[in-house]
Amino acid sequence: MTQDLPPTAADFADTAILTPELLSADEFDEIDAILDELRTRDDETPQWEFCEGFMAALICCRRPIPTAEYLPVLLGNGAEDSDGDVSFADAAQQDRFMALWARRWNEVVQALDTKIEALDDEAAYQPEVMDVRGAIAALPEEERAAMEGEEVPSFGQVWALGFMFAVEAWPEEWTAPRNKEAVKWLNAALDVIVTLTEDDTDPPTMSAFDDGEGPPTLSLKRMNDFADAVWAVYNLREMWQSIGPRVETVHKVATPGRNDPCSCGSGKKYKKCCGA
Repeated sequence: MTQDLPPTAADFADTAILTPELLSADEFDEIDAILDELRTRDDETPQWEFCEGFMAALICCRRPIPTAEYLPVLLGNGAEDSDGDVSFADAAQQDRFMALWARRWNEVVQALDTKIEALDDEAAYQPEVMDVRGAIAALPEEERAAMEGEEVPSFGQVWALGFMFAVEAWPEEWTAPRNKEAVKWLNAALDVIVTLTEDDTDPPTMSAFDDGEGPPTLSLKRMNDFADAVWAVYNLREMWQSIGPRVETVHKVATPGRNDPCSCGSGKKYKKCCGA
C-alpha cells in the first residue's frame, strides 16, 4: 500500500537544520521491524545497513533527490517500476518509517557538515553498521555450527553496497565534473567505497566493537578501509556542495538571415515567412 509520500528532510535540503533528536537503539530496532514486515511482501527489501549507505549517498549527491523519486528505488521494485509501489502495510506504518528516516537523515547531514579532526569525535558521522561475523562468533556453539558455510558479509560491506546502489541509480548526478582536481577527488572517494564492497579476505586481527575485547572478526586493513570510506563521504559531500547542481547546456538554433531561405521549408525568404 502506498500513500502520498510526506515531505522529509531530503525535500528541504537547503533548509537549515537545527540540532536533531538522535535516534535511540529502540528506534533503530523499530526501523528494523518495519523493514522485516515489508520483507514479508517483498523479499528483496534491504536491511537497514544497506538503507544507511543509500541514504549517505543521497545526502552527498550533486542534486537533491526528492523522496518520491528515491523511495521506490530503495523499497519498491526499482527505478524501472511503472507505479513505484512501496508496499507499506498502511499509512501509519509509512508515516512512522518516514519520520524515523527523516530524523536519521538530519543526524547524518549535521555530522557531515560539522568540521571534525578525527572520526572518534562525538560529532562525527558514525554509520549504523553491523559486525555480523562478530555477532555470529558470540552465538552458542550449536547455533554457530548451524550457520557453517553460509555467506556472511564483511564489516561495512552492506553499507558500501547501499551507497554504490544509489550512485548507480543516478549516474548522471555522479558524472565527473570538468575541474581536474574535483575529478581526482571524486574518483578517489568512490574507489575507496567500492573497495569496501568487496570481502575482507585478510586474516582477522581485531574486533569492530566491544573495545577490542571480543574475538577478532576483521582485519586491520578492513578497519582502515572503513575509516577511509567515511572520510570519503565527507569529501563527496563537500565537493558536490562547492560545485553545485549540474547546469543544463542550452543549444541555440542558428537563426537564418533575413534574405536566406526559411528553415521551415516553405521556399520563401525568412523575412517573408517565419521572420515576418
